[in-house]
Amino acid sequence: MKKFSLSLAVAALAGLVSVANAALADGGAKFVGNITTSGQIRDDMGTYWNQITPENGCKWGSIHSLSNGNSGTSKFAWDNYDKCEGAYKWAKEKPGERHFKFHALVWGSQYPNFLCKKKNPGITVELTRQYITEWFDAVAAKFPDLEYIDVVNEAIWAGDNYHSGYGKPAAGAEGRSTDDTECGGSYIIEALGGDRVVNGKHQYDFITTAFKMARERWPKAVLIYNDYNTLSWQMNEGIELIQTIVKNGAPVDAYGQQAHDCKGMSKSDFESKMTRIHNETGLPLLVSEYDIGEADDNKQKNDYANQIPFMWETPWVAGITIWGYINGATWAANTGIMEKDGRKRAAMTWLEDYFAKNLDKGKNDVTFTPVEPEPQTPFKGTAWAIPGKIEAEDFDVPGKGVNEDGTSNKSYSDSDSENQGGSTYRKDDASDVDLYDKATGVIVGYQSEGEWLEYTVNIAKAGDYTVFASVATENTDPAFTLSIDGKSVASIPVSGTSWDDYKLVSANVTLPEGKHILRMDVTGAWFDVDYFEFVEGKDAPVPGVAIHSNVRMQTPVLADYDVFDLNGVRLGRMSAYSVDEAVSMLKNSNSIKIQGVYLLRSVKTGAVKTIRVAR
Repeated sequence: MKKFSLSLAVAALAGLVSVANAALADGGAKFVGNITTSGQIRDDMGTYWNQITPENGCKWGSIHSLSNGNSGTSKFAWDNYDKCEGAYKWAKEKPGERHFKFHALVWGSQYPNFLCKKKNPGITVELTRQYITEWFDAVAAKFPDLEYIDVVNEAIWAGDNYHSGYGKPAAGAEGRSTDDTECGGSYIIEALGGDRVVNGKHQYDFITTAFKMARERWPKAVLIYNDYNTLSWQMNEGIELIQTIVKNGAPVDAYGQQAHDCKGMSKSDFESKMTRIHNETGLPLLVSEYDIGEADDNKQKNDYANQIPFMWETPWVAGITIWGYINGATWAANTGIMEKDGRKRAAMTWLEDYFAKNLDKGKNDVTFTPVEPEPQTPFKGTAWAIPGKIEAEDFDVPGKGVNEDGTSNKSYSDSDSENQGGSTYRKDDASDVDLYDKATGVIVGYQSEGEWLEYTVNIAKAGDYTVFASVATENTDPAFTLSIDGKSVASIPVSGTSWDDYKLVSANVTLPEGKHILRMDVTGAWFDVDYFEFVEGKDAPVPGVAIHSNVRMQTPVLADYDVFDLNGVRLGRMSAYSVDEAVSMLKNSNSIKIQGVYLLRSVKTGAVKTIRVAR
């Protein structure tokens, strides 16, 4: 079982908390928390609860907006609707005693209007991906030390839809939908890598991507998948989802059971279902949104008495969050356990009595070892030498986690989760980078704005250099920048007329001596890049091309070239004095009857060039 630490208050802290102001679980093995009340943090929150989850305040749609309706730049309002930042600060008032859970990063309901297909006809998969990244980054900047995060909420596939309306409006928990039918769904799933169906089973790729994005930003947080109906109608589907995303590499730490479906559930039924879910997923469980919607005080209390002790006393249940405590101010009727005037319903009275007598029965053997940062490393173990050539596809092997100064150990950023090029090169450490197998070797393609690659380099001496990049494009405005340790050294436009015709672009750069990180940032899409080559001196000659001064040029030598089609079938041999002459001859040859792409290979050197022949 994967273990994770909850940084919970230990029994020794109990003596530091006055009895009058102690929450129910203070000094116990795990937290017992609650939510904001109608967007507010009540004065008595700390009297009963030592963990807080904003009910709506941290949801994407509550915070993220654009500066000009459905266009413009991103804006973030952290206490706009509900107390997201306020709840975070409430927990921080007593670090170690109080706990905060961020709810939620990705949810198919209550996402921003500008993601809605109907409300914003201009929204695209690419824009959605951009906004998701901005959202994750903004949360990480605001709350870099989150302890618990509901990374993805309500994504079980049941019937003909997900639990919430990722792709189209869906019914919410127990049919109480919060989805906007006028929204028309979103491209969230596509933007996060889609959801393959293999042998009839959903692979939930978008969930795996979201968890990986979260782990990059919060290496020490407890990352949670959260859903409803998991103890009743969709138990099997929920177990299968967890098993699938774990198999596919999602760094999920805990499975959140909303437990809205426990009304009238017997003690034995509740315990057996929780145990089965834990055993079959191998994950700790969090009871994340517990409530009992019951008008009869005694029946509500009986459900609490049948279910809460198991949550508290079972060592692999990591914590309990009750979803509201003031009757009439909760999401569903009769789920409150206190009246607005302070009168306590029977369930609340029972809770106080139980924890007063059984605090020491709480058990928690769930520990978490945070992801320790690991630096990125050169792909082949040795830094690239400058002056010299750097193969674009051999960027650094990515590291792990975030360093104490906030810097990442990533070595690349790709805007989607799939390798668009189809090459199997780097499949074990960079499977989502768009690598292509071309005649010149493996290249990095499908470059979109915001993507970047990093290389560990060893510069022989400080000074001026000329950098050449072998690139191909059919676009009009592609470009990239180069930087050393975050300091820009060059901005280079890319031009071309064919994806198969690689040309050299160049720039003068001034570099420091020693070991550094070279980074290429894509500032204009789209182009392919094969390699970079650094030559000492400003305006240096093209590598491999000799410059002769006051000497007699050598007599051209006739060379042989073989012609192949893309299936590797040799079509014939031709002779020419240069590769350019061979290309021209091939393009104009009457022997080539069918237009298409052909390969021209030097018999002497083995060098291959891709030629597109038009007819």
